[in-house]
This record gives sequence, structure tokens and C-alpha cells, in this order.
Amino acid sequence: MVVRWALAVLVALILILLVAWAGQRRLIYFPDRATPPAAAGAREITVTAADGLRVGAWLFTPPAGTPDRRVCVLVLPGNAGNRAGRVPLATALTSLGLTVLLLDYRGYGGNPGSPSEAGLAADADAAHAHLAELGHPIVYYGESLGAAVATALAVRHPPAGLLLRSPFTDLPAAGGTHYPYLPVGLLLRDRFPVRSLISRVTAPTAVVYGTADQVVPPTLSRSVADAAANLVHLAVVDGADHNDRILLDGPQLIAAVAVLADEAGR
Repeated sequence: MVVRWALAVLVALILILLVAWAGQRRLIYFPDRATPPAAAGAREITVTAADGLRVGAWLFTPPAGTPDRRVCVLVLPGNAGNRAGRVPLATALTSLGLTVLLLDYRGYGGNPGSPSEAGLAADADAAHAHLAELGHPIVYYGESLGAAVATALAVRHPPAGLLLRSPFTDLPAAGGTHYPYLPVGLLLRDRFPVRSLISRVTAPTAVVYGTADQVVPPTLSRSVADAAANLVHLAVVDGADHNDRILLDGPQLIAAVAVLADEAGR
């Protein structure tokens, strides 16, 4: 009887792990797949990844009357929503005279395909190639999961600056805080190793995070900042949670981008 019970428990655990393995990306990526309506001031562009997938993005330039600083910001978003939700960020940055590309990954914002670590990297490479044609310095802006995409991109294609908003050290560490009863480190196919890569990035780096973040523990973001090879700016926003508006276009965040834009423009 005891043996049968033990076998039943073992089978149940195996089934749970198999389900978690098969459906793990639905627990990582939360795309808004709808095609967003046109945004005022944005130019619709399409970039083609190395695997042939075409993804949409919006390009914003400084408004009339604002001096163009000829510095670009590539915004690599987090794991939810689509580019429509980042328009306030683009508006704030273009008001500083910066050109901004809001990228939507595959599977987001009306784009074909499904997100994965390799897929997001390919989309980021394509967006970088588009901006590189303008011939201006590029600052990478990575938000949460996008911080991991931006860090890996910075290793492949060194930028003029790198901003990481609410970064985690790696996906297993972040996932383990939300699924403590699963062997997340063994199950994950997508790893996003930020902390092990950031020491290889020599570009001026800024890190911004909130002290009340319930999605990415502040200790993980601080660990990334501590490991950065060229940290020039650290902004710790007291009381801010992961999705608070202050971490979208708040003054501390925009000031951090401005610091990197100054570095890039020298």
C-alpha cells in the first residue's frame, strides 16, 4: 500500500514537472498580441530578424522646435503588454532631443511568431541594425526582461550606453521567487544570464529600480548594479513597485537616460 502511494505521488510529481516544462513560456511571456493603433508622432517601421521573421516597431524623432541631439535610444521592453504602453516613455525622451525606437518582440503587438530567449535576441539584433543605419550613437534601454535582452545585445554589439530598469540577475533567480516549490533552475529553457554578462559590458551603464518591487526583488537589481563593469549612475526609487508609473517615465528614470545620452554625445 505504501509503495503504491509513493508511486502515485511520484507519477503526479513527474506529470506536474512535464506540464511546467511544456508550458513554461506561458508563465514567462505575457504579450498583448493585438496590433496597437497608430501613435501620434510615430513612424511605423518593420525590421527583419536573422530567421526571416518581420516585426513591427515605432520610431519617434524629436518634436519640432526641440534640438536633435543625434543620439538614439533603443527601447527593449519587458515581458508584458506591447509598444503602445511605452509611448509616454518615448514622449519624455524625444522631449530631450533623442530619437527613440519602441520595439515589439515576436508575438507582441500584432507581430507573428512566439517569444523565446533566442527569438528576442534576434529581434533586438534587427532593431539595432536599423538604428545603426542612422549613424548616431545608440543607448540601449532595457526594462525588466528587456534588461536581459539589452545586456546580451550589448555584448554582441557594444552601445554608447546601457540602461537597465529593474533588472534581475538571471531568469532562474527571478522565477524562483515566484515559484519556490518548483525546481525552476532545472526546468527553464530560457535563462537570460544578466549578472554573468554585465561585467563584460564596458559601455557606461545606469541601473534604476524600485525598493518596493514585487516582481523583481530589489536585491537582484542591486546585485546587477554591483557587477556592472562601468556603472556611472544608480537610481534607487524609494517605494516604487515594478509597474508603477514612476518607473515608466518618472524623473529619476528620465534623468538616468539623460546621463547616458550626455556620455554618448561626448
